[in-house]
Amino acid sequence: MQQVKNIDRTRAQESTNAIEKLYISMRHLFSRGFYKPMGVSGETLRKSLLLLRPEIYGSIAEERVELNGLIYVIERLPEGIEECQFINLTADEGYKNSHFKPIIPPKRRRNCYRIDKDQMNIEITRGRSEIYDILTHLTFLFIESHKIQNRVTINEGENFTREWKHLEDVILHDKVISEKEKEVLIVHLGNILGRTFNEVLAAYKVFSTEKNPHKFFKLIYWLGKLAIYEVLESKKRTITFSSVLVEEIGHHIYGEIWANEIKNVLNHYNLLERPIHIISANMHSVLNSIYAKNALQKESISKKDFDLFQLLSDKKSKELQEKVKDFALRNGLIFIDDNSGTNIDVQIIDTHKINFDILSFEKRENTEENPVIIVMDYAFGEQAYETMDELLKPYIGESKNIHLDVKSVSIMGKAGILEGGKGDIMIPNAHIFEGTADNYPFENELKKEDLEGFGVKVFDGSMVSVLGTSLQNKDLLKFFHDSTWNVIGLEMEGAHYQKAIQSASRIRDNISKDVKVRYAYYASDNPLETGATLASGGLGMTGVVPTYAITQKILEQIFNS
Repeated sequence: MQQVKNIDRTRAQESTNAIEKLYISMRHLFSRGFYKPMGVSGETLRKSLLLLRPEIYGSIAEERVELNGLIYVIERLPEGIEECQFINLTADEGYKNSHFKPIIPPKRRRNCYRIDKDQMNIEITRGRSEIYDILTHLTFLFIESHKIQNRVTINEGENFTREWKHLEDVILHDKVISEKEKEVLIVHLGNILGRTFNEVLAAYKVFSTEKNPHKFFKLIYWLGKLAIYEVLESKKRTITFSSVLVEEIGHHIYGEIWANEIKNVLNHYNLLERPIHIISANMHSVLNSIYAKNALQKESISKKDFDLFQLLSDKKSKELQEKVKDFALRNGLIFIDDNSGTNIDVQIIDTHKINFDILSFEKRENTEENPVIIVMDYAFGEQAYETMDELLKPYIGESKNIHLDVKSVSIMGKAGILEGGKGDIMIPNAHIFEGTADNYPFENELKKEDLEGFGVKVFDGSMVSVLGTSLQNKDLLKFFHDSTWNVIGLEMEGAHYQKAIQSASRIRDNISKDVKVRYAYYASDNPLETGATLASGGLGMTGVVPTYAITQKILEQIFNS
């Protein structure tokens, strides 16, 4: 038994070392200014990723191509990046003022620009975590592309397999193919990718769109084609970092612009000196929890518990969503559309203007006693520190500086769970910052018993704030879960938020030392379970109950404090 424990611990240590090497290597390459992912300069990254074998990248260390991981990565990278030999990471350098049309990935809010047929520029405005995210995804993508190259070349590149020639003929000549010809091509791709017909067909359907039904075929072709160029013609793919990005990173440039805009709006509406509660969440649950029943009185009559919120979460209910938003804008909601580059939208809610007839919260007659709620969209990794740190700083006015009267900060988000399943809730009492000696214990105003009784499981314990969700593997997570750390889940922002809150309240005196904090997460995946990782798909309606249960408990505590 002891021997098994030692083996598990060794694997966890290997994973930890691999993550450390990845980040040291990425920082070195960033400082250097450029590198070739499949060349000598990218070797450490590739080896570390293959040693780590993250759950989200599935069979990356095997000969067959990983399809679920490919879907996950492509949804977070700009369309057409597989065709580009040169990828340039830049700061916000004015491309929005050019003729280049921004390309925004479906699952990541970042502006990307196709400069020409060989170059893609990606704007980095969310800090180092965004760079790490992109570089690990690109490393995975290029590793998979070389698997394709290896399976389609014959006699060291002197010839190619018939399956590859067929695929190339269809793509290069943009052929219109019948349903039968499509299935023939899927069979050929099965041989190229080392996957079954059903697996390839499923991936094809995920990628297929009305405008681009054969997107998957084109993706596989260009991934393989650029890998062939690298091997046979030494045309190495290259990633560069602009000098402006290298100079700006870590200096809170975008976070400061973002926070100042919020304070300017508060000042404009005479809300700066009111009690303030900050909530980091999505852009719908607080809005709907406060306003939906009033805005949709007809629809809410027949709805029980969370039924109304499930209705609003349906993609087909845009008309109802707009109705709620329009009602809210007439009753205390101020929406700040982000123009800073952080990609974090903000809602400011003046609770004195809310109609509380339906809600069971007490409204104070004195306007100055009614709180202001600032709802900020999700930050990304280290960006959480940058934005929260800037937001908690005093407002610098023309005549005087005003310290914000921040009463509480509530963080709600998605996280990976290490026991339980999708949709379950985690209530942390500490954040352990992976890769450092920094630990952040705190008194959480939300308790396990507050969220019980909603039909989902609730767990409490400590959470790991990881350097990147895409880098976690079972061995490391199992060690955290089974050890005395009592870790119940993993996420990317908690330690960064708490670092900003503690420095603002206990060191800088920017806010009161009595500020209350609330953290609650609902499980988007369980990386310890095969088939339950982030790459296996989203939550769908499973996330409605935990999202709104957490939101309502946060609002109850805010209004009843």
